[in-house]
This record gives sequence, C-alpha cells and structure tokens, in this order.
Amino acid sequence: MKEVIIRPGTKHDTQQVFNLIYELAVFEKAPEQVTNTVEQMLIDGYGDEPCYKVIVAEVENKIVGIALTFIKYSTWKGKGVFLEDLIVTENMRGHKIGKLLFEEVISYSKSINAKQLHWQVLDWNTPAIDFYKKYNAEISGEWLNCKMYF
Repeated sequence: MKEVIIRPGTKHDTQQVFNLIYELAVFEKAPEQVTNTVEQMLIDGYGDEPCYKVIVAEVENKIVGIALTFIKYSTWKGKGVFLEDLIVTENMRGHKIGKLLFEEVISYSKSINAKQLHWQVLDWNTPAIDFYKKYNAEISGEWLNCKMYF
C-alpha cells in the first residue's frame, strides 16, 4: 500500500470529508438522515467560531479516512474531546488507517490537556467495538443518549 499521511484537515478537504460522512450514513442504512451540507461544514469548521476539527488520512492525494472531533466539558473532569466520527472508506479498511487516525485523536487530546476522550459506537458494529476494546476503552451501557432537533 502507498504511504498514508495523517494531517489536520483544511477547508479544501471539506467536500471529500462530506463524501466520507455520507458513505458512513449509507453503511449505517440512514443516508436520508444526512441534512448537513458542505457549505454548512465550511462555516462550522472554518468560520468565525469553528466548532469542530477534522483529522484526515490521505493516500495519493485522496482522503480515505477522517476523525471529526469537538471539545466537550465535564463539570466533574474538565476539558474533554468528543470523537464524533472515525470513518475509513470501505476499500481501505484493514490497512490500519483507523488505528492511525484514532491514535492521532488520542495524541491531540493529550496535547490540549484534555482529561477524557468520549465517543459512541452502535451496539451492532462489532468490528468497531472490537477495535476500541484493543485500547482498553470503557464501553458502557449505563448512560442513555438524549437529543433534541431544532
């Protein structure tokens, strides 16, 4: 396999990042639920008040994986990082790209003095669960997810 470059995403990557997000939605059988747009991602990630960061994995100038994060805060623990999505395009899975991205997220989290890293995984996504268990991640069913749409 060609060299994998892990680097911070830029606004010029947004279309390719969005394509991977849509690919994930198709994998999770929910493409109709994607209401975000490239234009909104440009504003949200690179506008006056950026609310997310993206790390990309690139092979031969093509983005083949992403890790999208944002800062969260715990009243008990302090600053944390939330890993919203870790996506590797289907034909590149099995090449340790997910491992490289996840380890970069860990490194980033430590570099900003975050006290914790959070993420979610679907209960049926056994390959992802097995991947995270390799890092001794605590996978708990104790908390229930809540959300509101506006």
